[in-house]
Amino acid sequence: MKNILYVLLLPLLFSECKHEIKSEKSDYFSSVTIDTLLLDTISIRAIIADNGKIWYAADKGRYGYYDIATKERFQETISKDSINPEFRSIAKNSGSIFMMSVGTPGLLYKVAKDGSGTKLVYKDDNEKTFFDSMQFWNDKDGIAIGDPTDSCFSVIITRDSGNTWNKIPCDKLPKIVSGEAAFAASNTNLVVKNNIAWIVSGGKKARIFYTSDKGDSWEVFNTPIVQGEAMTGIFSADFYDENIGFAVGGNYEKPELNSKNKALTINGGKTWTLIGENTGFGYASCVQFVPESGGKQIVAVGHSGLYYSSDNGSTWKQFSKDKDLYTIRFIDNHTAIAAGKNKIIKIQFKK
Repeated sequence: MKNILYVLLLPLLFSECKHEIKSEKSDYFSSVTIDTLLLDTISIRAIIADNGKIWYAADKGRYGYYDIATKERFQETISKDSINPEFRSIAKNSGSIFMMSVGTPGLLYKVAKDGSGTKLVYKDDNEKTFFDSMQFWNDKDGIAIGDPTDSCFSVIITRDSGNTWNKIPCDKLPKIVSGEAAFAASNTNLVVKNNIAWIVSGGKKARIFYTSDKGDSWEVFNTPIVQGEAMTGIFSADFYDENIGFAVGGNYEKPELNSKNKALTINGGKTWTLIGENTGFGYASCVQFVPESGGKQIVAVGHSGLYYSSDNGSTWKQFSKDKDLYTIRFIDNHTAIAAGKNKIIKIQFKK
């Protein structure tokens, strides 16, 4: 869905600034230290870590990486037919980085990891095209999903390492209801694990579209997340393993509402339970499990800032009030990278 944010032109800046926000002590994380890695006039909703580099796909056709060890920044701009596409999806396999744009035309690029070049590997000219998220199961098999252009989500699959992509016809996919779509908030409304993929929806319905065989067959499950209006529903999900998953979202137009915006599953997405009602954050654009936490520790970013839970989402602690973070990924069990409006930051979680 088109919730594009615009930013004013500012000079390019780099900094090593740090700040720390304390919270009460617990057996888990009690505070964070934040290092600003990159400041720029840019909107970043898609990041991925690869061999010490944080790759990002952004607005105005921009993409690149930040090398954590060397502090090197690489950035290029893609222009297609005088259009600078807005990228909100990024994925990788062992050989390449892949980026996909929102809006028409939908453009999917294969990018050399050494920065030597890009190749357009898929294009969708449908006037309703709006791709939301992309992931790889393994080196050969990948999937990208977008808002419906017909009676189903737009789902494209690669079986040859991203060189070619094919759209699944609607007669092989579950039907959506009128007004149901997805949000390109943080490249996390699509989650993959082993051969499984989960797609989360919003709008008139907030549901889970599930495949256990890399897109050959599908099931649909309902959730209790707030739904029924254009900007309600699930904006992000993560799965710790094949069973434990967490979904967040809410109402983008009423971002302070913190009920019916968090849900937990322990059976692979078949059923969901609302959790953390009327506590913690409101609208959130991204949720992630802390690695090696047994599925108990979770972080979320969005309108209310950076929040952390050590009890499966029942209670939450605010570690930052920054409203301009859209997406977050862990690079180990106590370090995460987050990005959003005009920045990429590194977050060290402290016990």
